[in-house]
Amino acid sequence: MPTAGGFKPPRAGPFVFARQRKLLGLLAALGGRVGNLDFQKLLFLLCQEQPGAAVAYEFVPYKFGAFSFTSYADRRKLVERGLLADEENMWELTDAGRDIVSGERDSQLVAFAHRHRDIRGDALVAETYRRFPYTAIRSEIAKRVLRGDANSLRQIEMARPTPGGPALSTLGYEGKTLESYLNELLRAAVTVLADVRRNPVSRKYGFSKKTLAKACLGVGIRYEHLPELGIASDKRRFLETQADYDALFAEYERDSLPQQDEPLTRIRAWIEAGEHVALMCYELSPAQCHRHCVAEALEQKLGAGFTARHL
Repeated sequence: MPTAGGFKPPRAGPFVFARQRKLLGLLAALGGRVGNLDFQKLLFLLCQEQPGAAVAYEFVPYKFGAFSFTSYADRRKLVERGLLADEENMWELTDAGRDIVSGERDSQLVAFAHRHRDIRGDALVAETYRRFPYTAIRSEIAKRVLRGDANSLRQIEMARPTPGGPALSTLGYEGKTLESYLNELLRAAVTVLADVRRNPVSRKYGFSKKTLAKACLGVGIRYEHLPELGIASDKRRFLETQADYDALFAEYERDSLPQQDEPLTRIRAWIEAGEHVALMCYELSPAQCHRHCVAEALEQKLGAGFTARHL
């Protein structure tokens, strides 16, 4: 509606988080249309070269190298909002997407795009592998794109975490991104993630069951959900002090855990078969999470000398 004097305020566009706006800005600096693999590698290099200054994404070693699940979640949202084209193999700005970043000249993004203007495809992938060998530890194309580069292939092998044999760990995801959580599991050589939440849902991206299971599969970790070992959410309300937590866990160990021999035996069997199992729940501190009770029960089942590690 026109205001006094005839001025008509601009219509508000779709809401975009600052991180997503920077992502659109990078795409604009690169010309507005970039293939999936190229854009993912350029986004990765940007995040390594300008940490915190441009686009704050984290990455995991995936089948073609560095990959950000979160960037693709943002991509889906931007497609829904009409800012990116719905193309399977391309990142492409729509007119509305260009409008969002028009008039914004980010000198860092422009300079980055200029420096990398002549490298795409296998050469770009190989560059990320040479500079960041850990990102290639699960690559299906490393031998092809690095053909003849024995030193870089050796660096990738050296970056691969060394399997430690049968083990039990625990790791909460409080304060972590999906990518940082997965990297922590990978670096510890975890092979099975045992989710001991009663209800495997989360408002934090990546930690609901379906998304987490798919992400684990992508990095070579088996996901198992064991809801029987969880604690009902209504019992977790109003926990304020460590004494509150201790009372809840004492009740859990007395009344619930002794009834769960079947899931405990399953975990024990995985470990005895050579797996490194990590018990997963939300809380960062094991002292405020029932996973430490599960770990202690498993220590008893596995015998003297076996100790769980809290990552």
